Amino acid sequence: MKVLIVDDSSVIRRFLTKVLEPEGIEVTEAADGPAALQALRCGPPVDLAILDWRLPGMDGYEVLNIIRSDTRFDQTRILMVSTETDEQHVHDALQAGADEYIMKPFTRDMIVETVNQLQRKNQRNQA
Repeated sequence: MKVLIVDDSSVIRRFLTKVLEPEGIEVTEAADGPAALQALRCGPPVDLAILDWRLPGMDGYEVLNIIRSDTRFDQTRILMVSTETDEQHVHDALQAGADEYIMKPFTRDMIVETVNQLQRKNQRNQA
């Protein structure tokens, strides 16, 4: 499985990388929305993008909408992660096409469980 982590916090990106790589997941990182879109469009395909809501320049919700408007990424799962705890943010993200939404702070177990669920979902859809 290939995952793109999009978060402006290098600490969060490092934490997620340290959680996912031991699970056999290949990780790439982006620090903002434009870098994430560049990685998706020009890099190797990813199975999952872990996308923070609050990003400089272009927020994660905008990035989510751009990803979902591009059919090349129909099979890419999106996990939104955010300090935004407002129920409307969760609703908006899921309506826009996010597959899951986790509120920060999150634990290692929360991330591993959610990523594994999304991976199984991908495998079922490809079968």
